[in-house]
Amino acid sequence: MTHPHSKSSTLIKVALYEPDIPQNTAAIVRLCACFGVRLDIIEPCGFFLSDKRFKRVVMDYINECKIKSFKNFTEFKKDKKSERIILMTTKAKRKYFDFKFNQNDTILFGRESAGVPQSVHKSVDYKLIIPIQKKIRSLNIVSSVAITLAEALKQNQCL
Repeated sequence: MTHPHSKSSTLIKVALYEPDIPQNTAAIVRLCACFGVRLDIIEPCGFFLSDKRFKRVVMDYINECKIKSFKNFTEFKKDKKSERIILMTTKAKRKYFDFKFNQNDTILFGRESAGVPQSVHKSVDYKLIIPIQKKIRSLNIVSSVAITLAEALKQNQCL
């Protein structure tokens, strides 16, 4: 079911690389459910979906979100061969708001504890950053997903 003021589900997708904090993943499930965006989860996860911390935050939103799991990054990459993967990283130079998102893009976010390994970094053509104060390390992943997803949806008239 979609909200009466939103367009039906979009083709833009959010992907999480080996997420390790259940509350963050649950909040991202809720976010994706609210915007009709599919969530791709690249395993292994650092928790089980039956984890109490995950269930407390996700509530019934899990029933409203399309989730696709991948055994590993290789399987994920194979599935995306005709789509762009955009990696959000603190190691990028290009700002997310200076980038033109396409409707079939997948926006990839790394593990909360470690980002993505160098091999994943090298295999992705598009890397973007959300600029923040230099002395601050990083945003919470849920905030990063919300900021980037809102921009991608706005650019593609999906909001």
